[in-house]
Amino acid sequence: MSESNVTVRATASEDATGDETLDSVPLLEVHRLTVVYDTPTGPVIAVDNIDLTVNRGEFVGVVGESGCGKSTMLFGIAQLLSPPARISAGEVLFRGRNLVTMNDKQLAPVRWQNLSVVMQSAMNALNPVQRIGAQYADTMKAHGASNKAEIRTRSEEVLGMVGIDKIHLDSYPHQLSGGMRQRAMIAMALLFTPELIIMDEPTSALDVVAQRSLMLQIKELQHQLGFAVLFVTHDMSLVSHFSDRLLVMYAGQAAEFGETRTVFDTPAHPYSKGLLEAFPSLRGPKVPLVGIPGSPPALSAMPPGCRYEPRCPLAYADCKTVKPELYEVNGVLARCLLYSPHNRPKTSTEPDDTTPTEGKP
Repeated sequence: MSESNVTVRATASEDATGDETLDSVPLLEVHRLTVVYDTPTGPVIAVDNIDLTVNRGEFVGVVGESGCGKSTMLFGIAQLLSPPARISAGEVLFRGRNLVTMNDKQLAPVRWQNLSVVMQSAMNALNPVQRIGAQYADTMKAHGASNKAEIRTRSEEVLGMVGIDKIHLDSYPHQLSGGMRQRAMIAMALLFTPELIIMDEPTSALDVVAQRSLMLQIKELQHQLGFAVLFVTHDMSLVSHFSDRLLVMYAGQAAEFGETRTVFDTPAHPYSKGLLEAFPSLRGPKVPLVGIPGSPPALSAMPPGCRYEPRCPLAYADCKTVKPELYEVNGVLARCLLYSPHNRPKTSTEPDDTTPTEGKP
């Protein structure tokens, strides 16, 4: 990295924290985040009281069906929401500072230098009438870089990090393949070596071979540079070997949260189990794909009890009326009445560890 960029980066970090002792706390802390969409008939809750932490250098995956609030949550964390969406409650602490209470001027030195975002569709995120190099230069100039030679050198460096020849700095987005465009977006997110990169389904437009190649590239860059990743996808299998912890979302809420391997090996929530049964295994005997019947509820017409109850094969009477809390079970948090000692007599087949929790992942 060029000397001027190092200076810009250090200044941004100091301004964003004001206290280097914050290295001992999580990089990102989300507390009770609630996002609503204002409609003519009143606000509709799209993200409901989400708690989440991301530690330095950690890879946290977020999975769930389309419409479960994953992308809305990410945009709320990154302060990129626009009307009719808005944050109605909660806080987002990044390096100890609450992003929700900051204005655009205060957010400017934090965005891209300390926290960057890779959008779902690179073709839509990139400017179609500007060359890749010009877009990198605009980003760097917006954060204080001015030396043309250093800007060009840094642009070539980050493009090389993602395996793209520097000649493509002079290419337009439409001249690149889908995989190359996504890599170009990731390279742009790395211009200032941020501490956290938020990725919103960056592999959704790619084939399975390109998906794995891109995931391996992301993990390699994370290993080299030490940044944390908050990665959203609707494909649970995609993050099975790449994420450290996994948040399963359903109908705007956290359905399950814990270590990725624990969630995959012993899913606690029936929804997590249903997602796992919806894709085939590459090893072992052939088994029929079960899938999940029905679809997530409309945001304006949530079930009065458990939101998953209409689709759940394990639902019982209380599930129709009682709203489940997050319970700690076998090292993960699960929002399911199966683990509540108050709503059903305990059976010999239920796990012993059913401690209620406030839901602080």
